[in-house]
Amino acid sequence: MIIYSQNLTNYGITISDDAIYRINLAWVNSIDELTILLDKHNKHKIFMDLPVGRTKPPNNAYSLNHLIPVIKQYSNIKYFAISNVTSPNDLEEYLRIMPSDITIVPKIESPEGVKNIQKIMEIIRNKEKIIMLDHDDLYSSLIKKGEPPSQFKEYVKELIKFCDENKITLLRTIGVIFSDEEKRDTQYVR
Repeated sequence: MIIYSQNLTNYGITISDDAIYRINLAWVNSIDELTILLDKHNKHKIFMDLPVGRTKPPNNAYSLNHLIPVIKQYSNIKYFAISNVTSPNDLEEYLRIMPSDITIVPKIESPEGVKNIQKIMEIIRNKEKIIMLDHDDLYSSLIKKGEPPSQFKEYVKELIKFCDENKITLLRTIGVIFSDEEKRDTQYVR
């Protein structure tokens, strides 16, 4: 599974029609802007990423009440990632409200999330099981908690082993794009 970030298409990079297109809502300033992206990429499966508990900019906030009508309107939204999942409690509201054909993807960004991964995955109702790992935030979180940096590799290995043993897809970041062409008005510059 390869998922392409919405930021790629801001620079004229085309992605194939069979690609999965990720919309990170942290980078979307309004519901209107979201619907423009969804209309533009209506042929792609959509992987929507909600920045719950995000403290670094950009950090646009959307309530589920605003998102659910949009999600119901676009049948190509197939995946919905929720940031900072540390326990099954973090997913309960989404599992209750989200349409059943959407695959809920817990995004693991802390040692607690890794330690509780079995309990987290036990409540996921979807047949397709996916976890998203944010390496950078996991590392930052363990440092903030005073754990040794060497523990980072152990957490990643633990998550990989769990996913392998339970036939769960583990999504990890592979590279990023840097550019001097960024001109969008986001929370970085407000």
